[in-house]
Amino acid sequence: MSLKIGAIPDRTPVKVTASLPPDVHEALQDYAALHAREFGQEAPVGDLAALMIERFLSSDAAFKRARKSLRQSNGKKE
Repeated sequence: MSLKIGAIPDRTPVKVTASLPPDVHEALQDYAALHAREFGQEAPVGDLAALMIERFLSSDAAFKRARKSLRQSNGKKE
């Protein structure tokens, strides 16, 4: 099996609270179970969700362009 989220890297987290619909939470729990089976160790659902968000943001070309523009315009104001 080839899951998009590989081994979990060590990082210092920033705590964020999010509410999820029950079906999304269930899907994340299932993903965590498959991930544990694939890599031989359990990963918290929150860690996997953070990596999924990171992967999504890094793959969104429009977001990257807009973010670059946002950072440039914010830098000019300071």
